[in-house]
Amino acid sequence: MGREMLTNSLVELDRQHLVHPVSSFRGHEARGVRVLRSAKGATVTDSEGRELLDGFAGLWCVNAGYGHESVVEAAAEQMRRLPYATGYFDLGSEPPIRLAAALADRAPGNLNHVYFTLGGSDAVDSTIRFVRYYWHALGQPDRDQFISVEQGYHGSTTMGAGLTALPGFHDGFGVPYAWQHKISSHYLYRNPLGDDPQAVIDASVAELRAKVAAIGEDRVAAFYVEPIQGSGGVLVPPAGWIKAMRDLCTELGILFVADEVITGFGRTGPIFASADEGIVPDLLTCAKGLTSGYVPMGAVIMSDHVYEVIAEGAGAKAVGHGFTYSAHPVSAAVALEVLALYEGGIFENGIRAGKRLMAGLETLRDHPLVGDVRGRGMLAAVELVTDKTLKTPLPAEMQPATRLFDRAWEQGLVIRSFAQGIFGYAPPLCCTDEEIDEIVARTRKVLDITLDDPEMRAVLR
Repeated sequence: MGREMLTNSLVELDRQHLVHPVSSFRGHEARGVRVLRSAKGATVTDSEGRELLDGFAGLWCVNAGYGHESVVEAAAEQMRRLPYATGYFDLGSEPPIRLAAALADRAPGNLNHVYFTLGGSDAVDSTIRFVRYYWHALGQPDRDQFISVEQGYHGSTTMGAGLTALPGFHDGFGVPYAWQHKISSHYLYRNPLGDDPQAVIDASVAELRAKVAAIGEDRVAAFYVEPIQGSGGVLVPPAGWIKAMRDLCTELGILFVADEVITGFGRTGPIFASADEGIVPDLLTCAKGLTSGYVPMGAVIMSDHVYEVIAEGAGAKAVGHGFTYSAHPVSAAVALEVLALYEGGIFENGIRAGKRLMAGLETLRDHPLVGDVRGRGMLAAVELVTDKTLKTPLPAEMQPATRLFDRAWEQGLVIRSFAQGIFGYAPPLCCTDEEIDEIVARTRKVLDITLDDPEMRAVLR
């Protein structure tokens, strides 16, 4: 069967049977799938042989880059020796034990206890259960109210989607729940207070304090936040914002949960972005870069005091939360090898590449369509507008997400294209200088093509 015939067959099978995540079912049926065939380093190849620079590392996750044979060997060797071991009944296996110790050693402060999940969404979901158990153990079961931040993303399980503050994850699902509350995002570019960092910090602290007071200080269980809001448009808080919110949670006796599913494992520079902020959360979630996306795995890393309260509260009873594939030995073996690659030079390369990426994207500010450039390390965004003074977003009728993604694809670039007209970047940390420069150059080409779009010309100011 020829490549074209095979591709057509796969497209039709996909259309008939495979349900894609976060997609318009009817829209996907009409467009069809783009099939990826192989990948190496920061380059992916589709079924037609087209090579593209992956400026988004899959889904913010292939931090080490594609094609590391040592990772494949680690998985294969573990599969040969012990492909599965349950963590139930006090059983275990070597790779997750060693991985838990390695993560505890590298996590901030007293984050010393690790519960493994299959990914980021169920890591967040697990924290909700652990937080509730914590307060029950302390004899405060009425602390059952949770607060997160507008435009934040905390996964797609039912409870996590409620903490998420993006309408697309709520519509038709009956979430958020009444016990899930939100405060405003820091979103500097579009903050009503302007771009004065201290004013934004002060306003957010005041809003969280007021929200807790309105709910009742003896009712609020936890506050959730991403160090950088990813799916909300790569929104970078002002320096000091995260620490101010953490300090307020400490003052009010509320658990602080750092969702580092996107920001972990060198994405912003250090292994965890909490180090950028100088904070130690009560609980930290991670996934994605933990295995560089090679196999599914996530984790909840909890502080000593959270662990001890839960342990003492349970006593001889089992803490009734668990997954069949928690602490999977193959996933853990992969994560250990990925960590060795990171610390063998990929983290250092990511820091250099991140500086080059941010410098390159800054050169796009002079483009008529670019309203804002923001980011930290290898996590960045370029926000498009039709009027730089008024910060007018691209019109929804232009369907920016689909149109801009398609144009980037045509230029040999994979990036995230948000519905409001924002390009998101999260390239593999292994990128060379030439690859970073190409990501920027191809972005400028997409901008130029979009600028010449008659529909864009009609609304540009």
